[in-house]
Amino acid sequence: MLDVALISHLPNFADFSRSELEIFIRQSKAKRVEKNASFFSEGEAANSFYMLLDGYIRVVRISASGEQIIVRYITSHELFGIASAIGRETYPANAVAAIDSVALAWPMALWDDTVRRFPSFAKAANSTLGNRLMDVQDRVIELATEQVEHRVAAALLKLLEQAGKETDEGILIDIPLTRQDVSDMSGTTLYTVSRLLSGWEQSGLVKSSRKRVTVTDKIKLTSLCNRQE
Repeated sequence: MLDVALISHLPNFADFSRSELEIFIRQSKAKRVEKNASFFSEGEAANSFYMLLDGYIRVVRISASGEQIIVRYITSHELFGIASAIGRETYPANAVAAIDSVALAWPMALWDDTVRRFPSFAKAANSTLGNRLMDVQDRVIELATEQVEHRVAAALLKLLEQAGKETDEGILIDIPLTRQDVSDMSGTTLYTVSRLLSGWEQSGLVKSSRKRVTVTDKIKLTSLCNRQE
């Protein structure tokens, strides 16, 4: 069983006594998923809810035309797969491991009782839903009104917030990230993303290598994102 001390400090569990948290952890199962495999798929029966312990997850939806859209990334200690919180019996998206990842999974049958008994857990769930709603709203506005250059810059800055790691060269987005991933996040073509990243690299804004992007000038990238045409 997972050592309770590793997660007892998290805001999700602020209302749990040690014994309550130990019982809650015993009700879970650790689920390990290899890179590019799925925790669950869009439309699958939502039998479990999860908390990511280690790794990164891409939340992916497939459009009516069959295009893959990366909605967001999930980082350590976030709840996901909480379909019951929005009144669904199936998962609304695919949860794909960006790297080898491990999560705790609880039976969905425990959801209602858990959020009723533990306000901190309910608050964490509401915060998760609120953040994801804001992500969707921002995405709709970006696609409707923003230039492609702005959208790509915004996608990189969002990832920087979630998974930025200081290095000698700048701030590394510490998630394996292909140019196709950036394309899927920003609603544009692979060609356009490649052209923009190459140009930004020449201008000293970013450095990119195979599946890695480092932002070398965050201020300039932010100003580019905010610049009005």
